[in-house]
Amino acid sequence: MIFQIRDDERKIFEVIGQAAGALGFPTYVVGGYVRDRLLARPSKDLDIVCVGSGIELAKRVGDNLHPRSRVTVYKRFGTAALKHRDLEIEFVGARKESYRSDSRKPTVESGTLSDDQHRRDFTINALAISLNDRDYGTIIDPFNGLEDLEAKRIVTPLEPGKTFSDDPLRMLRAIRFASQLGFRIDPVTFQAIKDHRERIKIISWERIATELNKIMLSSAPSVGLRLLDASGLLAYVLPELAALRGVESRNGRKHKDNFIHTTKVVDNLADRSNDLWLRWAALLHDIGKAKTKRWEADAGWTFHAHDAVGERMVPKIFRRLRLPNDRQKYVQKMVALHQRPISLTQEEISDSAVRRILFDAGEDIDDLMTLCESDITSKNPNKVQRYLDNYGRLRERMQEIEEKDHLRNWQPPITGELIMETFGIPPSRQVGQIKDGVREAILDGDIPNEYDAAYNKMVEVAAALSLHPQAK
Repeated sequence: MIFQIRDDERKIFEVIGQAAGALGFPTYVVGGYVRDRLLARPSKDLDIVCVGSGIELAKRVGDNLHPRSRVTVYKRFGTAALKHRDLEIEFVGARKESYRSDSRKPTVESGTLSDDQHRRDFTINALAISLNDRDYGTIIDPFNGLEDLEAKRIVTPLEPGKTFSDDPLRMLRAIRFASQLGFRIDPVTFQAIKDHRERIKIISWERIATELNKIMLSSAPSVGLRLLDASGLLAYVLPELAALRGVESRNGRKHKDNFIHTTKVVDNLADRSNDLWLRWAALLHDIGKAKTKRWEADAGWTFHAHDAVGERMVPKIFRRLRLPNDRQKYVQKMVALHQRPISLTQEEISDSAVRRILFDAGEDIDDLMTLCESDITSKNPNKVQRYLDNYGRLRERMQEIEEKDHLRNWQPPITGELIMETFGIPPSRQVGQIKDGVREAILDGDIPNEYDAAYNKMVEVAAALSLHPQAK
């Protein structure tokens, strides 16, 4: 089969092919770029494999491009890369690999194109396009990857147990591709994932997190999340989420499966936002329910304070997965606050309550509301619409109060420094008490959000603590 080369690819393919011909290095486009092009998916990463020195080929290509491209060399890995327009191009020499049972780091030596294709994780990633004069544009497909693309099937080129034992990260990659592409994992391949799931322990948390993030960014993350659960991998990479699985019944009353609910919330959120960390907030919003589940004779199954417990669990999860600290605080905030808007739709909404959620959520209030709207997973469309209407009214009320009081990103007009200077006191508990008193008065609507009113309230609160302004 001949690959249909597009006009925008033609120049760079020809430059690479000519450089490879001059060096005498048989050269091929391999892997994800080929797969994605055949699936009509966008791809910006071009992997070039040559039977020779990838570094030498990259330098020759960089010199031959107009304008000349700067080549970055990674000697330790025997690779080189350059950027051409919107493409990130990596060059490597064909190689073969062998593994020890206690490590995922292979012993690498030079090899042929066939050797290189044999070391690939899945048949759909082992496809190659020749850039050589004798068979330019020919697709080289030793493992029937084209058939698997057509069938939307993920299968390993070699015996799957060996594939996953050699590099256990491939188990997560199989699930990630299923989630990203909407493919199914071949049953024999999936059984091998289940059989070798414990091997995931030798993979670094950073690499695990990279695959989890790609699953979370897919159009329907629930596909990957449920495959993680079915394979047994979830218990190793996110045991807190696995703990949500299952339904318990007592006296004819049962609770919903909080794992299934969570996957639905993540999908709902994915329909509304591409923000990775808001999707993580959806994933972890009920993470505290396993620890807070209780049976109460009158109320049935309860999960009191699961939001506060979940908030405390987020840092441990982020530390384990080496996820960024600054985004941890954002996810914590979302988990901590996700119950608050619900309560504001179940009662007469006071201005004070709305002010407090605006103050506590700050610039993230819109994200919080999006999370809450995504948390509706009822199968009853009338109930779903009723909840959405309630949130819609809450959004309108928030907008009215925000326009009046300007509480988004608000900081009280009275600072700790002003309190200490006014009353001649050092940093102390009293400073915090005065600040809290002023803030609460503004949020309760007792005084306007203005400096003069806040200053007078500061003096009033301080007087109750036997403090008075210093004479000037």
